[in-house]
Amino acid sequence: MHFATAGIDAPLWLPPLAGFVLAYFCSMVGISGAFLLLPFQMSVLGYVSPSVSATNLVFNLVAIPGGVWRYAKEGRLDWPLARLIALGTLPGLLAGWWLRLHWLVDPKTFKLFVGLVLGGLAIRLWRSRTIVSTRPTTTKPESFPARGVLLLSLVIGMIGGAYGIGGGALMSPVLVALFGLSLHAIAGATLFGTFLTSLLGVAAYQFLPAPAGLPTQPDWALGLMFGFGGLAGMYLGARTQKHVPLRLLETGLALLLAGLAVTYVTQFFR
Repeated sequence: MHFATAGIDAPLWLPPLAGFVLAYFCSMVGISGAFLLLPFQMSVLGYVSPSVSATNLVFNLVAIPGGVWRYAKEGRLDWPLARLIALGTLPGLLAGWWLRLHWLVDPKTFKLFVGLVLGGLAIRLWRSRTIVSTRPTTTKPESFPARGVLLLSLVIGMIGGAYGIGGGALMSPVLVALFGLSLHAIAGATLFGTFLTSLLGVAAYQFLPAPAGLPTQPDWALGLMFGFGGLAGMYLGARTQKHVPLRLLETGLALLLAGLAVTYVTQFFR
């Protein structure tokens, strides 16, 4: 199938399958999977124009509601934390949108940026393993420093806006590593915040003015196909999350992120 906006060809079954697999495993730690979907689009599909960030956010819009609904239905969504995350990440995302279109247009430079973000995320996930292993598992809301979470959300929103993720991929491990919160307790809140910021991000890439000749609108067909697969994966991941030990999952994610980070950073220097 040809995707005109992205300028690529891909088998019809590949986008939904990729979305399902990534969303299923990542939703268990409060992450939509978009942080891995973007490297997949760049490296496997060859989609590297600025509109790839917008397409990544479309995936979030379709995939995340299934997980959020499941967490809310089970009473495992910390609404005060979710509102605070959204309040900080929304303005930060607009700053990230501007950076993507003015400073990170060149694919080579953007891959370096992606590599650095993935590397930092890998370090955070690896460090959080120690914290998680020493804390009792809980699915109940926990106390958190509101001012610290708000400031953190602003910075993460800016990075997420440029990358093309809502911010949950960065927010979850940082909340665990810095504030000692439980992944089981925060997963629903970070997914909800990611959904709201993704909604604003798609609108920004679609409607706000961009430099002349620069493609910024999402490839809706590709994003929706990723998203429909992700919707099923997100729901099933949220449903099974409370029964899955997170240490092994976090270790695998951290190693995968580290490998991707090294690949992109070395490509920049070559």
